Amino acid sequence: MKLSAAVVCCISLAFLHLSHAQNSPQDYLDAHNSARANVGVGAMTWDNTVAAYAQNYANQRIGDCNLVHSGGPYGENLAKGSGTFTGTAAVNLWVAEKPYYNYTANSCASGHVCGHYTQVVWQNSVRLGCARVQCNNGWWFVICSYDPPGNYVGQRPY
Repeated sequence: MKLSAAVVCCISLAFLHLSHAQNSPQDYLDAHNSARANVGVGAMTWDNTVAAYAQNYANQRIGDCNLVHSGGPYGENLAKGSGTFTGTAAVNLWVAEKPYYNYTANSCASGHVCGHYTQVVWQNSVRLGCARVQCNNGWWFVICSYDPPGNYVGQRPY
């Protein structure tokens, strides 16, 4: 009986760990900084003020989970997903736009979006704050905020 209780306890702890996996500040930083390193851009740091802004806005989206930008002072990437959609999965979606970005022309392939990717690797955006909430409809809403913001028309990200 003691053995089975110990096994249940360990399994429960493993599930608890998995539920928080890929959603920590370090997970967000690692996903961003990996993409940035791939193009020679310096690492970002986590900023609690920027993260508090992201969390506040994510909380406002719980009722509808709509991908509506906050209009705030930071650069911003938004994503939503179902199931076990994690913060790392959201960053990976943004980084997956990379093949459509043409650095030489500083443009995106026709019919594609690249602005999420360019914000991830924007060299002047050095402070990051992200948040993830589960919406009332069961979906997950993820926001990453970037300070200072990027994606200025006519400028290259790096």
